[in-house]
Amino acid sequence: MNRRWLLCACLIAAFVQIGFAQKDYRAEFNVLFEKEDYAGQAKLLEAWEKAKPDDPELYVAYFNHFINKGRQEFLTMSADRPPGDSLKMTKADDPKTVFYLGSQVSFRREEFDRALVYIDRGIAKFPNRLDMRFGKTYALGQIEDYRRFTDEIVKTLEYSGVNRNAWLWMEDKPVENPKKFMLSSIQDYVAQLFDAEGDYGAFIRTIAETVLKFYPDSVENLSNLGVSYMIQNDFDRALPPLLKAEKLAPTDYIVLANIAFCYFKRGINRTPSSITKRSSNTGTTTPGRRRGRN
Repeated sequence: MNRRWLLCACLIAAFVQIGFAQKDYRAEFNVLFEKEDYAGQAKLLEAWEKAKPDDPELYVAYFNHFINKGRQEFLTMSADRPPGDSLKMTKADDPKTVFYLGSQVSFRREEFDRALVYIDRGIAKFPNRLDMRFGKTYALGQIEDYRRFTDEIVKTLEYSGVNRNAWLWMEDKPVENPKKFMLSSIQDYVAQLFDAEGDYGAFIRTIAETVLKFYPDSVENLSNLGVSYMIQNDFDRALPPLLKAEKLAPTDYIVLANIAFCYFKRGINRTPSSITKRSSNTGTTTPGRRRGRN
């Protein structure tokens, strides 16, 4: 009888331990996150860290907790249209006077820095987690710290040469088409540099050169490299990467338009060869509109 009781007690204890180990902290955190219950999040994160200190989702949760806790959004009003979403307004008594309502996001430094501490720990422990790397990059872009923003992109590209793009995402799920996804996401970040106020040609060039170090046939980054020189009116150095991009993608009108613009600025009366070849068949020699990115 005593042996039977002992066996039952052991089984109950085992089930309790299994249930504790399988506690879905991430799901509970998401509920608290939606409620913006930061006190509840902090309490749960403390318990989560004690129970599962090597859970990669813990570091993502800590990052999201501090980023959103420190996030501040302000209403702005300006005569010029701000970046992002905005509402165009006119005065009732003066319809010709136009102004724009928008919003500006900032972060309290203490919470932002703590978020970076946790995501850095996560990246160090789980270097294949691309979501962590891009989460940090996105956050740095939000505060327009474009030097560190660029540094993080470079680190990701460098590591892609180590892990051969064996990237993981949330819940350690493999990223589908990892190389394509990584490069496409980085191109979106480069677009942010193109659109930002200021001269970030050097940062764009750094990213493009790093991409080309590992992926030399990336048309987008050959184009980015060329445009980074065009921004600085260095059309002699802009042409070689653009001409290489033309060979790889002879129908890319963005590349062709940028080549034509370089020829024009250098005073060369020449049309990109790809356009010339097609013009004999199509009857047109008009290049595409020059754009700042591919």
